[in-house]
Amino acid sequence: MKKHLSLDERFDIENGLSKNLSFKKISKNIGKNCTTISREIKNHYTVKNTGGIGRKFNNCIFRNNCPNRSKCRLNNCDKFKEEKCRLLNNPPYVCNGCKYKHQCTLTKHFYDAAYAYNEYLSNLSESRSGVVIYQDKFDNLNNILTPLIKEQNQSIHQALLNNKNKIMFSEKTIYKYIDLGVLNVRNIDLPRKVRFRKRTKQTTIYKIDKKCLENRTYEDFEKYLEEHPDTPIVEMDSVEGKKGGKVLLTIHFVNCSFMLAFIREHNDAQSVIDIFNTIQQLLGINKFKELFVIILTDNGSEFSNPKEIEFDMNTGEQKTQMFYCHPSSPFEKGSCEVNHELLRRILPKGTSFDDLSQKDINLIMSHINSYKRKKLNNVSPYTMFSTIYGKDTIDKLGIQEIEPNKVSLSKSILKK
Repeated sequence: MKKHLSLDERFDIENGLSKNLSFKKISKNIGKNCTTISREIKNHYTVKNTGGIGRKFNNCIFRNNCPNRSKCRLNNCDKFKEEKCRLLNNPPYVCNGCKYKHQCTLTKHFYDAAYAYNEYLSNLSESRSGVVIYQDKFDNLNNILTPLIKEQNQSIHQALLNNKNKIMFSEKTIYKYIDLGVLNVRNIDLPRKVRFRKRTKQTTIYKIDKKCLENRTYEDFEKYLEEHPDTPIVEMDSVEGKKGGKVLLTIHFVNCSFMLAFIREHNDAQSVIDIFNTIQQLLGINKFKELFVIILTDNGSEFSNPKEIEFDMNTGEQKTQMFYCHPSSPFEKGSCEVNHELLRRILPKGTSFDDLSQKDINLIMSHINSYKRKKLNNVSPYTMFSTIYGKDTIDKLGIQEIEPNKVSLSKSILKK
């Protein structure tokens, strides 16, 4: 039996879904296991934000009763809350055969055989290609591993265990790089050489805590807000500059559109943890807990060690709670994404952050936070944040108020 699904078999799956056939029936028709059908659909469905017949796309849970629905801005609205179709949580996981798809205005999932086959070919090609990694990441990995292994005779496992927040690669991937000869460490330097069977699957993003999503999913986030409706939300994200260079960590306070940004040498978990520890030291534990009740972020590997952010490692006290958006769903933290548009006016995509200091970033964020917003009744985020949390707090965070007529969203502010 062939290991991979052919294009014709994928078309049979698509036709079966359109006819509302069960996975068992489809699997019998093409001679594959039910699990194969389920996995194929989950891995290769497409997402479409389309409306129904005579109805435009609108996935806000308040869309039927909203007084502003004629001028709806969806996720740009402060009151926006996405509604997801519950049917997509259960087999067949897609809308191909749904009798309501022509009336539904929510986000839809479809299985398209041609798209699935092309994506499969792309993944297959990528999984068989060579190493794709930027030089600075190799340099960082070499700087950590070389002294530990060559001078201190530690194993790869031991080195990774003690530096899990700095080495953003799995143990297996590191052995692969050593076998390829792209690191300073060689097999002869290893106290014990472990052999792995040849990789047959595409490399996935390395997660420090593979169970980090447990009780922290977006559904858990929505449930928490239902039980605590007035909770202030903080959204967190990473912003890349030039590929392989420095990155920013952005922390966005939704209730007042106030954003902090911190420069980082590497996009790893330790740099995120260090920033939150620094904020706690600056503000004290009580103010920290007031600001960071809950944090919503994406599934980036740099955020995959939530416990060291949620808890004080010295006292064991819980100081915040983290939740994660669905993969490829930036609209779930739309307020943060909208504010990134202002940041990108000063630092367009592809701009290198390597020459920027934290002082430069604070200056940029001072201008952005002094930029008045219509949705805040023409008040700036700086004013809103200082009113809610106190001016002394904002001073400790290094953000200053810029006079209205001197506010600039141009990169020229860095040349002054």
